[in-house]
Amino acid sequence: MKTAMLKGGLLIGAVLTLSSYDVPTGWFIAGSQPKQYEMGVDKGAGQAGKNAATIKSIDAGADGFGTLMQNSAPGKYLGKRIRLTGYMKSKDVTGWAGLWLRVDQTSPYKLLAFDNMQSRAVKGTTDWKKYEIVLDVPAQATNIAYGALLDKTGQVWFDNLNFEIVDASVPTTAKSKTPEAPVNLNFEE
Repeated sequence: MKTAMLKGGLLIGAVLTLSSYDVPTGWFIAGSQPKQYEMGVDKGAGQAGKNAATIKSIDAGADGFGTLMQNSAPGKYLGKRIRLTGYMKSKDVTGWAGLWLRVDQTSPYKLLAFDNMQSRAVKGTTDWKKYEIVLDVPAQATNIAYGALLDKTGQVWFDNLNFEIVDASVPTTAKSKTPEAPVNLNFEE
């Protein structure tokens, strides 16, 4: 919030903002409850004293998640396996946080690959640590969406994101919902 002046009991020159952080160029705010979070650039909070992006809960009862994200065309990644790496640190995360990566087909809409690190989430208070997500980008992909998210309360910072093409020897990190073979056919498990 910018400062305002009182003149004759009237508030003049007040400019309210939803966040004390500026949203970085090319990024946007989303999530199930984005208004419960401040998101943007935290100047000087990065790994080397430079900038980092942050997501911070502003509601003590935050129930849902906020994400700072981007979309991009798959371009040179079509038909390839990609790895998104980035550094994260956290403070008092009561739910969980993580990087996330999603590969979509838009017409008709179909989610082709997804990983949000929920099974290996960032929780509590942590120092900077490198994380990665590896997914395949099928030839029919039309969009790659990615970012970081915070579920519930606390604060998370992320910095130095990078995309690279990797070969098939690098396993994907997505957990498949489809079993590789039939399971529990006699209903005893």
